[in-house]
Amino acid sequence: QLQASGGGFAQAGGSLRLACATSGRTFSNLAMGWFRQAPGKGREFVAALRWTGGYTFYADSVKGRFTISKDNAKSTVYLQMNSLTPEDTAVYYCAASRSGVIISQIRREESYAYWGQGTQVTVSS
Repeated sequence: QLQASGGGFAQAGGSLRLACATSGRTFSNLAMGWFRQAPGKGREFVAALRWTGGYTFYADSVKGRFTISKDNAKSTVYLQMNSLTPEDTAVYYCAASRSGVIISQIRREESYAYWGQGTQVTVSS
């Protein structure tokens, strides 16, 4: 149900935009998130938004550089990534919750029931 795209290669300081298409499903009142997993590390939270109201949340490591947004008409969530660094190199996953998520839980993997296949982002120095 979730299809992530937009990964690729970038130089440090560059930008990429990821997209997560939800196959037309309406995720109103739910949460959409982006997570990433770098080689040899666990999966970590990157950003999330609540579909209704558009409230956004970010990991400290990406705050001010990444922007999560949505296009209701396209049922798509985006992750605009600017000022990329080699530390941003990872496989990025989009995820959707099955039901409403309280703010205190929105950064937890366990809050999300649906996951995309992942898209690779590689940033060179």
